[in-house]
Amino acid sequence: MTKKLRIIPIGGSGEVGKNMTVIEYDNQILIIDSGIMFPENDMLGIDYIIPDFNYIVENKHKVVAVVITHGHEDHTGSIRHLMEVIDAPIYGTPLTLGLIEVKLLKANIRDKVTLNVTHAGESFQVGDFKVEFCHVCHSIPDGVALGITTPAGLIVHSGDYKFDHTPVDNWPTDYAKLAEWSKRGVLALLADSTNAERPGWTPSEKVIDGAFDDVFKNAEGRVIVATFASLISRMEQVGQAAFRHGRKMAFAGYSMKENSKMALKLGYLKIPKETIVSIEQALEMPPSQVAIMCTGSQGEPSSIMGRLATGRNNLFNVVPGDTIVLSSHPIPGNEETVSRIINRMIQRGANMIYDPIAPVHVSGHASQEEIKFMIHLVKPKHLIPVHGEARQLRQHANMAAELGIPRDRIGEVENGTIIEFENGKMSIKERLPGGYIFVDGALVGETDFRIIRQRESLSRAGVVIISAMVNRSSGRTIKAPEITTHGFQYQDEQPELMDKIINETEQILRRKPDDAGKMVERAVKGLIHKELKIKPIVFAVINEI
Repeated sequence: MTKKLRIIPIGGSGEVGKNMTVIEYDNQILIIDSGIMFPENDMLGIDYIIPDFNYIVENKHKVVAVVITHGHEDHTGSIRHLMEVIDAPIYGTPLTLGLIEVKLLKANIRDKVTLNVTHAGESFQVGDFKVEFCHVCHSIPDGVALGITTPAGLIVHSGDYKFDHTPVDNWPTDYAKLAEWSKRGVLALLADSTNAERPGWTPSEKVIDGAFDDVFKNAEGRVIVATFASLISRMEQVGQAAFRHGRKMAFAGYSMKENSKMALKLGYLKIPKETIVSIEQALEMPPSQVAIMCTGSQGEPSSIMGRLATGRNNLFNVVPGDTIVLSSHPIPGNEETVSRIINRMIQRGANMIYDPIAPVHVSGHASQEEIKFMIHLVKPKHLIPVHGEARQLRQHANMAAELGIPRDRIGEVENGTIIEFENGKMSIKERLPGGYIFVDGALVGETDFRIIRQRESLSRAGVVIISAMVNRSSGRTIKAPEITTHGFQYQDEQPELMDKIINETEQILRRKPDDAGKMVERAVKGLIHKELKIKPIVFAVINEI
């Protein structure tokens, strides 16, 4: 009997973020990446979202290894949650594993996880899988594409990549390795689709250097640069700009501090030692001599940038004369939040610099011509677009078809869909059940869309609580029901409505129904909506005496 190869995108296909892919052959599973996704604007109170890896938990005895392509949060952010439920070694490049180690230490699970450092150009064998690392350019050093040799054929996973001829670390993509894989014959290419809608080529990271020089030259006060804590290349560029312009640089925030320490230790940050000072030292210095890097470029309320915008940051606040640089593009769904941050900072007197005001950020993902070049280099028999929303996966598929890959060899699928290979032929199978797993403070997976919708209702119309004490035998209230409200401004303005609510509550209770509380809630919701055209959350607390 022929053994089948299965590829299952667990996250990152049909969305931007929480990237995770399963490669399965003969009861062995190789996991690629374990990322997070930022919550959308209407996901109130949610810190981040992780993949629904219930399939992995059910088959955890099959997992032989976890391979991480690079150190960004959308590929590493859920690693602590994954490693709490499986027992398998993690493989990655030195910087990638250094950043992962920071996460595991913070979660107090570093001792139970084996980290295997593998450099670009090296390979390793786990079970039936031989995995080769090929260096690719991205907006973080030490990113790799993967060549995974299985008994069913060679699978290539692009990771996040772009073809940058002048990268910040002077380490271009290993085109020769990609071409060498193509000579062996590639059964399937799983390739990044993030920028599949963007024509042309993605600009080089080098274009940012000139923009930062202009920022530092013209800034009268402090320069505060917000970006992702894992964007090591940007730390290097800001640090070098600070050095050129005679400023000291400090890192603010736990993740930014720890990641920069790890990158310095491993040699991926080459900023002169005398340029870096602690945040406490920086705050004692003249503003014109200081640059600060922090998190929050996506407007996350709990980040330093989010707290600065609302005046809630502990160490320092924004003052007139500060120049604030947002060195990232808003993740889809975050545009409104980022705009709000920009507006609030301007109102506090800051000079805001962001793309498209100045080229202070370029994408780390391949645009259309690079995507086509990747397909030509690798020459896959089959293409599976990953890392993108449905529209980006479709555009990637369309380009592949234009380049001559037959439509029946393009696996355009979304999360959970099983892609199966048997005797070199691809077929699309059933889709695994799954959804968003919300991380809400210490709760993982316990908050669902029902709770989020309730929070939405609370934010829009508030809450109404009806408290009543009832004689158990007669059903009559011992005293008039009390109405308490929060975020519901109509209690004093609508006395007649309040009287109607009290009367309706008393009538229901006199009938002594078994579900009196639920009936009161439904009736009060109906009354309020009829009178005010709003839908607050309504709770009834009925105490029988």
